[in-house]
Amino acid sequence: MSWEVRQGDALALLLDLGDSSIDGLVTDPPYSSGGAFRADRMAATSTKYEQSQQALKRPEFSGDNRDQRAYGYWCALWLSECLRVCKPGAPVAIFTDWRQLPTTIDAIQGGGWIWRGIVPWNKTEAVRPQMGRFRAQCEYVVWGSSGPMAQRTDVGVLPGFFEGRDHPNNRDHMASKPVSVMREIVRVVPPGGLVLDPFMGCGSTGVACIREGRRFLGFELLQANIEIAKCNLRGPLFAEAEAGA
Repeated sequence: MSWEVRQGDALALLLDLGDSSIDGLVTDPPYSSGGAFRADRMAATSTKYEQSQQALKRPEFSGDNRDQRAYGYWCALWLSECLRVCKPGAPVAIFTDWRQLPTTIDAIQGGGWIWRGIVPWNKTEAVRPQMGRFRAQCEYVVWGSSGPMAQRTDVGVLPGFFEGRDHPNNRDHMASKPVSVMREIVRVVPPGGLVLDPFMGCGSTGVACIREGRRFLGFELLQANIEIAKCNLRGPLFAEAEAGA
């Protein structure tokens, strides 16, 4: 089978994986962002991330209410365990926003990885405008590797900037990334390699892996998201969503 999903807490599930069994780590963890202060971050995820005009209701997700230091310590914990399960030279790519960018950079190094750079993702102008301010139009991929990283002709030269959006009504998860963007990111893992996503949500990383000829292992805490992810990984729903974007 080219994909597998498991339900549970990422730190607990990582303990079941063998050393050096994963070819690459690509993930979009809950940023604990959506506010400048702890009180802001404690709000429901729907309050923080859903626009009021959207009629669709998606499952709330957990783990998005840590303050900045707690978020950094937590990331360093699971990143250090991911380092154990990844093969030498395996790439890591983690999404973050501008608020958590410095913390994520620190955490990837605190977890023992070599930090290799930042790749911006331009969400285009489909973001909430605020008069008199720059648009918060980009999010970022912090990336690195498990020790020295060989140059690979089967991966090739990858772009240092991505652009893409999807319509909010096409999302199964309120904070999901477009499959078109995830397809670009997972190419950093060699073809046929096993990609781990410890916070898979509704499975957009897994769909991208399947389309790009990579294998996928995803962890997710919430049962509702597990069921949606299985449907997406088995069927054409993401293709239909992209066509309507």
